[in-house]
Amino acid sequence: MMASEAMVETMVRQKVNTIFGIVGSAFMDALDLFPEAGIRFLAVQHEQNAAHMADGYSRISGKHGVCTAQNGPGISNFVTGVAAAYWAHSPVVVMTPEAGTLTKGHGGFQEVDQLPLFEPITKYQGHVNHPLRMAEITNRAFDIAMSERGPTQINVPRDYFYHEGLYQIPAPSVPEKGAGGPKSIQAAVDLIRHAKNPVILAGGGVTMAGAEDEVAELATLLSAPIAVTYLHNDALPADHPLYAGPLGYQGSQAAMYSLRDADVVIALGTRLSPFGTLPQYGEDYYPTKAKVIQVEADGRRIGTSKKVDVGICGDVKLAAKEMSEALKAGGSPIASDETKAERLEKFAQLKEAWKAKLDDITHADVEACTDRIRPRHALRALEKGLVPNSIVSTDIGNICSVSNSYLKFNHKGPSMLAAMTFGNCGYSFPAAMGAKVAAPDRNCVAYCGDGAWGMQLNEVMTCIRENVPTTAVVFNNGQWGAEKMNLVRWFGDRYIGSQLDNPWSYAEIARSMSAEGITCTHVDQVTDALSQATKNQEEGKTTVIELMVTKELGDPFRRDAMKLPVRHLAKYKGTCQVSESESGQPTDL
Repeated sequence: MMASEAMVETMVRQKVNTIFGIVGSAFMDALDLFPEAGIRFLAVQHEQNAAHMADGYSRISGKHGVCTAQNGPGISNFVTGVAAAYWAHSPVVVMTPEAGTLTKGHGGFQEVDQLPLFEPITKYQGHVNHPLRMAEITNRAFDIAMSERGPTQINVPRDYFYHEGLYQIPAPSVPEKGAGGPKSIQAAVDLIRHAKNPVILAGGGVTMAGAEDEVAELATLLSAPIAVTYLHNDALPADHPLYAGPLGYQGSQAAMYSLRDADVVIALGTRLSPFGTLPQYGEDYYPTKAKVIQVEADGRRIGTSKKVDVGICGDVKLAAKEMSEALKAGGSPIASDETKAERLEKFAQLKEAWKAKLDDITHADVEACTDRIRPRHALRALEKGLVPNSIVSTDIGNICSVSNSYLKFNHKGPSMLAAMTFGNCGYSFPAAMGAKVAAPDRNCVAYCGDGAWGMQLNEVMTCIRENVPTTAVVFNNGQWGAEKMNLVRWFGDRYIGSQLDNPWSYAEIARSMSAEGITCTHVDQVTDALSQATKNQEEGKTTVIELMVTKELGDPFRRDAMKLPVRHLAKYKGTCQVSESESGQPTDL
């Protein structure tokens, strides 16, 4: 068979049925086979968005997300999307055709050395150094993407697609994972058995492993509150009685205070990202004296960012189950049983206190223009309008990140998407589109600010062309909010590069692309607008909801990384600041 056939047949055996990208001559011989192979080529507007779609697709479907494009500039456009997928642990396979072998190194048309671009953001790079290895290397890239949970690259000289030879199409082979080493499991059980106030910290690995039931069982056995890590609000159903809410930026104080008071933290399926445990609401809540158990599939991430007393390299679903069974099997009593009633009463008080405080924060008085919607009011109205089993994808940015306070999912399974710690703008809408392709019966919604929307609104055209009905909620406040907050807080309200003059309507732009467009200027319109968009999506229509919001801003992201400016040259003395902003809000509210 031809090398193109070998690659495509290998992907078919890996059950690939969708590939995101932009058509290009470099892989056209393989592309020509896609329809007969049962593979949909979903043509997008920008390659970065193709990678985000593959990311969203993989996280919702549990299968590989695949993207490809033209060698050189098409491939270099993948880098940001692949980096986001890397830190989200998404099994994205990037097929990168490169310049032909007889011209590589001559500085020819659309040539760049593509392997170094992806070296730090992939789990494996397979360079096809001989066309007869096409099936072997393609298969390995797919296997490793799934077994190591992260992006992989298949780099193919474009002339190799036309090679003819004898090929064997290998079967997928993903090694079976275990619960972890028996000694580390036993050490964890011993710590838990003697803990008087254990708390579970559930991360994205819980959702990836489908371990919600096992984690809930362990929590119930211990009557332990379950905090979820930043941007993983879907790690456990929010209606579980022991669900405390998310940590991280604008997260739940019930979760933070539960963690603060723990004597043993059982961290399940999380690498314990330092960004996700930064101080919030003026308090550093991460416990410094608690014993920490970390269950993580990637052994290199155990104890990397936080001190760990017991590290378990294993599958979180199996580890949680094995720990529960060992605790129930007997031996000495479980110490936390003695304090169960007291701890549950305190936890209920923490949840009620956070509920009341969030209501106070939501409705706090802030002097702002009255002909627009306050951001927190909008987020609360959106929370009410989300139908069960919805998928929400959030962008980076001030209002989108404040949504961490309001996003709750009462169902099991992956439901929340974000660019994670890579934190790039332009993620939310293409990721939601990928999710919609993976789960066409689920309601898929993207939250993004007007700055980030400018990076992705072109994909509304893709929704129409490719029939991928998706909803975008655009917070139009005329500013790059997250960065403007830094200028407010530390740089004397000197707004350089943060202001966005938007003399257009994003809803009107959507309608010009044959999508639906709704503009809301009052909070009473928001829930109805989302309900209409949900109905539109059921009817196969894409909707852009433009929310005209005030310039009010939430807390800064990076207090840990910012300082008041100090100047020594006379010409810059006027930009010195001796104190932070007292109001913490823009002067142009």
